[in-house]
Amino acid sequence: MVARADELERIEVGISGLDLITNGGLPKRRLTLVAGTAGSGKTVFAAQFLAAGISGASEPGVFVTMEERPDSIRRNMRSLGWRIKEWENQNLWAFVDASPRHQIDTVFTGNDYDLSPLLARITKTVQRIGATRVALDSIGALIGQFDRVTPTRHALFQLADALERVGVTTVMTAERPEDYGPLTTLGFEEFIADNVVILRNALDGEKRRRTIEVLKMRGGAHLKGEHLFTVLAGQGIVVVPVAIHAADYAAATARQSCGIPELDTMFHGGLFERSLWLVAGATGTGKSLLAAQFVAGGARAGQRCLLHSFEESHDQLVRNAAAWGMDFRALEAEGKLRIVAEAPEAASLEDHLQHMKATIDGFEPDRVAIDSLTALQRIATVKSFREYVLGLTFYIKLRALLGMVTSTHRDFIREESASDLHVSTISDVITLLHYVPDGSRLERGIQVLKMRGSNHDKTVRRFHITDIGMHIEEPFDDISGLY
Repeated sequence: MVARADELERIEVGISGLDLITNGGLPKRRLTLVAGTAGSGKTVFAAQFLAAGISGASEPGVFVTMEERPDSIRRNMRSLGWRIKEWENQNLWAFVDASPRHQIDTVFTGNDYDLSPLLARITKTVQRIGATRVALDSIGALIGQFDRVTPTRHALFQLADALERVGVTTVMTAERPEDYGPLTTLGFEEFIADNVVILRNALDGEKRRRTIEVLKMRGGAHLKGEHLFTVLAGQGIVVVPVAIHAADYAAATARQSCGIPELDTMFHGGLFERSLWLVAGATGTGKSLLAAQFVAGGARAGQRCLLHSFEESHDQLVRNAAAWGMDFRALEAEGKLRIVAEAPEAASLEDHLQHMKATIDGFEPDRVAIDSLTALQRIATVKSFREYVLGLTFYIKLRALLGMVTSTHRDFIREESASDLHVSTISDVITLLHYVPDGSRLERGIQVLKMRGSNHDKTVRRFHITDIGMHIEEPFDDISGLY
């Protein structure tokens, strides 16, 4: 998505991933409403908006707290790495305490609900430190003190107009009763704001799913729909865009070996660069072996390879590779291989994705193998998992020459359709591993189901696992059933 010449000037929010969704940030000198249920991250969003302006561009900010005490905000934000007290001493951050516990002349007087005393304090503070950003948290605590709707609406218009006249870019938070219910408490707050961002922390079954959505943005385009986000220590909110709107990778014609010469022949010359390879099959059919040979083959060619496992420990992976004739320890020592082994339950799906992206950024691999996606499904909702897969695979394609993921399926086509995860639709190459009944024996078979942009072997071929890995043989003469 490219900003048009007639769009409003933007200001970077400072939240990783959100500036991509908003096509460059929030419109400058406008009011943005950030609405969400309890625990959705509204206060963190407001504070991060100011912190990013200070640390990224030395832009001072004013935090108007209408609910929590300043000391509480300073303490709660310390784990995110924001030195609020130091910034206050440097006149980069200032609080305006408008909480009900601190009623001096901050809210209204008489029956007119005039916000002039509060606005005067905000304006004076903005001018004192030269602030360009203002955060109000939360407007619900303010309007809760009014007993009539009409003057309340008038007061909020007064507030929005005054902030625009001062020339600051403002983020204002508001509570909403439900994640997928009415947008705000009174039902008109969103019409006062130029832009609306929704934070959700919805419970789906026994799992929470945190998402962010840009509902509206006056004067500019943005990515639609919900996007996953997480809150990380030392960083704050990190957004995971569902898809990349302008993919920077082109369709490649160069090919790479998958690590198994016989399988390269089945691919009619290997895998196209910038491809995502999905390997699916029942438990024990050899998916982890293919992942090991994939990274080992790349390392032999002088490439840097990343193996991310969610099913086996580091030592198990090294031991298994040694049994197939691959010395993973030596490859690690040479800097050609990095192994990351994590239990799915050790973190949320969003945190796993951010960790994987950070590892890819730091190690800069040519090949990335994930074994397996199925292990992560048990900690995620269907929606979250689909968004995770989209975000991960697009990122791998942008940053590596080849990507590979494994998935455990007994009947891939039927289960893939029923699960609604659509892993196959984003894969460029699909290889299925089968159990094939052969008389009184159960043999293993391999099949190339799909390969974008190229012809490929259509047969199901017998293979054996030996002390040098996978050995692929001739096609089965007669197949009475596949598992």
